[in-house]
Amino acid sequence: MSKIDTVLFDFDGTVMNTNEVIINSWQHTFKTLENREEDVEKIIETFGEPLQITMEKLFPNVPIEQSVEIYRSYHRDNFGELISLFPGMKELLAELKQRNYKTAMVTSRLRNTTQQGLEKYEIADYFDTVVTADDTDKHKPDPEPIHIALEKLDSAPERSIMLGDTMFDILCAKNAGVKSVLVSWAMAVTEEEKTGPNKPDYIIEKAEDLLDLI
Repeated sequence: MSKIDTVLFDFDGTVMNTNEVIINSWQHTFKTLENREEDVEKIIETFGEPLQITMEKLFPNVPIEQSVEIYRSYHRDNFGELISLFPGMKELLAELKQRNYKTAMVTSRLRNTTQQGLEKYEIADYFDTVVTADDTDKHKPDPEPIHIALEKLDSAPERSIMLGDTMFDILCAKNAGVKSVLVSWAMAVTEEEKTGPNKPDYIIEKAEDLLDLI
C-alpha cells in the first residue's frame, strides 16, 4: 500500500451504531403507510443507500416528501437515545490525530443528525472535515462525496483509505481510487462481500485493526 496519510470514515455502522434507530424508523414508516412491519433482513439490505432512493423503491405510490417525513420525524425524535459509539472507535480517532493523519467523515446522512452524533460522543474535533448528504446531489456509490472530502483535505486518492460497513461505501471508495476497508462490527460480512467482484481491499473486525494496515 502507498503511504497513507488520510483516513475517511462512514458514519452509520462504522463510527456509530445506528442500527436500532434506522430499523425502528423504517418499521414506523411501514406501520404508518401500510399497517404492517417489514422483515428486518429486507430493511438491512437497504443500509447505506440514500433515503429518498429507498423510499421511491419501497413506496412508489406515496409522495416522496410524505414518506421521507414520516421516517425522519421518528428518526429525529429518537435518534439521540438509540445510537452508540462502537467500541474502540474514540480511541482509534484519537490515535490517528496523535499520529497526524488527516481524517474526514463521509456519509449519506444529513448534517444535523451527523453533527448531533459526533457532538454527543465528543468526537467532532477528531474530524478535519465532514461531508454529508447536504453537500452534494450525488451519493455513494458515486465517488463525488469522497472527491469533495479529498479536495477539502488537499489529499490524494492513492494516499487515502475509506472505512465503511456496506458495499455502497466500498464501491464509492473504488470509484474514487481510494483503498477500501469493510468493517464487520455492525453486521456480519457475507461470502459475496468477501470474495465477490466488488470485494474490499481489506476487512477488519476491530477498530484498532486499522492501525496495522496504515
